[in-house]
Amino acid sequence: MSSKVYFANLRARGVHENKTSKIQRLFDAADLGAVLAAGDLTAVKVHFGERGNDTFVPPYHIRPLIDKIKGKSAKPFVTDTNTLYAGGRHNAVDHLETAALHGFTREVLGAPVLIADGLLGDNEKTVHIHKKHFAQAKIAGAIARAEAMIVVSHFKGHELAGFGGAIKNLAMGCATGAGKRDQHSPRFFVKADVCVGCGECENVCPEKAVERRVMEDSDEIAMVIDKEKCIGCGECYIHCPEKAVDLDWRTEVPLFMEKMTEYAFAAVQGKQGKIGYVNFLVNITPDCDCLPWSDAPIIPDIGILASRDPVALDQACFDLANQQIGLRDSKLCANFDAGGDKFIGLWGHTRPEIQLAYGEELGLGCRSYELIGI
Repeated sequence: MSSKVYFANLRARGVHENKTSKIQRLFDAADLGAVLAAGDLTAVKVHFGERGNDTFVPPYHIRPLIDKIKGKSAKPFVTDTNTLYAGGRHNAVDHLETAALHGFTREVLGAPVLIADGLLGDNEKTVHIHKKHFAQAKIAGAIARAEAMIVVSHFKGHELAGFGGAIKNLAMGCATGAGKRDQHSPRFFVKADVCVGCGECENVCPEKAVERRVMEDSDEIAMVIDKEKCIGCGECYIHCPEKAVDLDWRTEVPLFMEKMTEYAFAAVQGKQGKIGYVNFLVNITPDCDCLPWSDAPIIPDIGILASRDPVALDQACFDLANQQIGLRDSKLCANFDAGGDKFIGLWGHTRPEIQLAYGEELGLGCRSYELIGI
């Protein structure tokens, strides 16, 4: 049986076709109001974007959803969780300042803004799932205790997951710091023959797991990662200017993907029938919005989609993205033709389909969908 996914393109020739109107029409078409009851404390799960990033879903696209939620007499709050890595969102104080810098304020949104896992990322609720990798998961307290949820995701590339959409937003985005550590199983290492000892990995490591060492067979300095301290966040991999940081992609990535998907499954427990999803297929960049920059898009903007099935929604976005012709003046390295896997073309080591296949296996949703234009 297939799930319904609703799609709005980006064409507009009048006021009734602007994005605000289309977002609200998608909300109605996908019957997202049916997940809400009067008085429901409703988490609107977004990504506030790291400082320096500008491709997150902007607050003026969240407001139409807030207005719809209020129209159902529910009680929305806009939320995200703290990050593992140091930066502008590592604790609730910095995180709220970053959110405000990006326009996520009560005045703009028409709803309060909360950090779901509290001041230091340790406000959590244990959710029992009894799956292959996890018997239980650590979900942010305000999200776990909310009675309903609307998950708003920017669909884009990701260096480990291949792409990030609704599933990743549920998994990483709804977990506490400890839950994020659970998922980040990859352990990185430094290739000594490539490392120049610049120390950038040491500077960005949130766990102080990197140290300088003098190589035994020479006087040269190279960086070494302590695997016992490493939490697998990937900051060293992303920021290394020499590409000297690596991991065993063949074994590490599938494990990471399955763990991430199990956390997505955990995030929806207790809210079956009480969650709606909206994905924005615009500004489809190579990287997560957690980075303090935004690279050029790899394909043209496509549209906005909504569904009550996160797997079907991400599958539809994945398919629509791959149907596009890749943009040459971008990080995309291969698979430019229509039909080519753009996310493998970005990050050849990833396995983007795992989160879809494993999500279906877990019962998070189904990959078969009916795409309905509005």
